[in-house]
Amino acid sequence: MDRSSRPGPRRLVPLVAVAAAASLALTGCSSGHGGKKAEQAAANDSAGKANTPRMTVALVTHQAPGDTFWDTVRKGAEAAAAKDNIKLVYSADPNAGNQANLVQNAVDQKVDGIAVTLAKPDAMRNVLGKAERAGIPVVGLNSGLADWKKLGLMEFFGQDESVAGEAFGDKLNTAGAKKVVCVIHEQGNVGLTQRCDGVKKTFKGTTETLYVNGTDMPSVRATITAKLKQNTAIDTVVTLGAPFAATAAQSVGDAGGKAKVATFDLDKDLVKAVQNGSVEFAVDQQPYLQGYLAVDSLWLYKNNGNYSGGGVQPVLTGPAFVDRTNVDKVAGFAAKGTR
Repeated sequence: MDRSSRPGPRRLVPLVAVAAAASLALTGCSSGHGGKKAEQAAANDSAGKANTPRMTVALVTHQAPGDTFWDTVRKGAEAAAAKDNIKLVYSADPNAGNQANLVQNAVDQKVDGIAVTLAKPDAMRNVLGKAERAGIPVVGLNSGLADWKKLGLMEFFGQDESVAGEAFGDKLNTAGAKKVVCVIHEQGNVGLTQRCDGVKKTFKGTTETLYVNGTDMPSVRATITAKLKQNTAIDTVVTLGAPFAATAAQSVGDAGGKAKVATFDLDKDLVKAVQNGSVEFAVDQQPYLQGYLAVDSLWLYKNNGNYSGGGVQPVLTGPAFVDRTNVDKVAGFAAKGTR
């Protein structure tokens, strides 16, 4: 990105002054307890909301239909957009070519900023170059930690998938696992491959990789079940997304085995699964935080010229493990769809 061509910082109207002005106006036309309540309501309405010019930001992900992980990312992005006076335009497609077309649509619409995932970075190279030439700031989130700087993005928010995988492998060692199968639900997704590779690097037992069609959950269930019946020595199924962990638990029952299930990523249903013991543990990369920070960073750049991580280092949001020792602490947030 050519940072020198970006618009300069805009003066921010202090929010305290906005709230105070609203309070004074109400005081002039009301009195007593009712007036105080009106003053407080006005202060609450304006507190924490930006009084800056309206922006439009496009959030473009590789979400597949039915993947609830991205609902949490989107909630975080929407929260930041509401705070920052941003119109958020969300679109998604798991097909890399289609996702690139969605980014092109955002460029054509001359949005003020783009937040994008880079699950298949090579497919995004040309369109991101067009965004750069159009002077549109772009940040990355979730997928693409190894490629965001190469592709000219300003910032990146997510977890190091290789590091997360290595930590996962260490935890499997502690749990006493000996033979695991790592289930990849989207071929060609570099982040998923890095997770399984990280597990293999540190896990002291043996690891197999199993590819499934993540857009067809009945097929996922049948494929995992067949694998467990074929190899009864598998003692742990590792999935790379919360919905697939729930399906893997069903497969274990279908196969009549005793294999355990552990997973990357978290949602409210997965929290319940950890609580009831059907899933051993999960890696939480904090998707709500990824969506929130990505959108908020574009507002900060436009209005104050800020770069998270100095524009050089990624901002890491994980990994953090959730198991039965700490799951109750996040259960309330997960019920709201924010963890």
